[in-house]
Amino acid sequence: MWTRKELKNRAKAAFTANYWRCVLVALILAVLIGGGAGSSVRKNDSETADVGQREAVSILAELDDEHVNWLLEKAQQVSALRSGRFTIHLGGLGLVGLLLSILVFNPLIVGCYRFFLQNSRGDGDLKHLGAGFQDDWGNVILVMFLKNLFLGLWTLLFIVPGIIKAYSYRMVPYILKEHPELSGTKAITLSRQMMNGHKWNAFVLDLSFIGWIILSALTLGILHIFYVGPYIQATDAELYEALKAA
Repeated sequence: MWTRKELKNRAKAAFTANYWRCVLVALILAVLIGGGAGSSVRKNDSETADVGQREAVSILAELDDEHVNWLLEKAQQVSALRSGRFTIHLGGLGLVGLLLSILVFNPLIVGCYRFFLQNSRGDGDLKHLGAGFQDDWGNVILVMFLKNLFLGLWTLLFIVPGIIKAYSYRMVPYILKEHPELSGTKAITLSRQMMNGHKWNAFVLDLSFIGWIILSALTLGILHIFYVGPYIQATDAELYEALKAA
């Protein structure tokens, strides 16, 4: 039976032996999984809109009722037209984002997991980032799509079942490159079998990083980029190795 101390000691040794590459790959993985926000852009847009509104009010005050009514009618027409175009634009962006996630990001995520697994075996070469785009690319796309779909459906039911299933499906990205011949449902089933009886211990393993995560927040994420993130990913790879050997 594996212990948290053993996994973390092995992970720390593997991570520090190939420090900068692990930092880079962990950062790529965090960006792919976490995404970004555009709050500053929205704030600037809001400020610009406020200025425009004040200017519009001052202009309208100088016009008579007939001109005001005519301007309001034209404004409504333009607003309706722009609303339709904006909806189409958002739909197009959403479709592009979905396709990128399925066809590019998910295989790259698999490549990141493959890197940390190989790094734990002493072969931490960046070439492993392309593992998800090799001959079994189509199967990687399908399996990751099914994993995310099933996880999403479980999460829609209740949060707790979604969390439990996230632990059940945790080993899927590792399994994909170890067993490329497996179908989506078989890869997910194998992950469930590997995590059977280990989900609680894996949860406690994750909790053991809570102190590091708090320190990362205090450093505005800098500590997470240069130490905690790679440390966690390296530990996760060690967990897969321990479960595989069990």
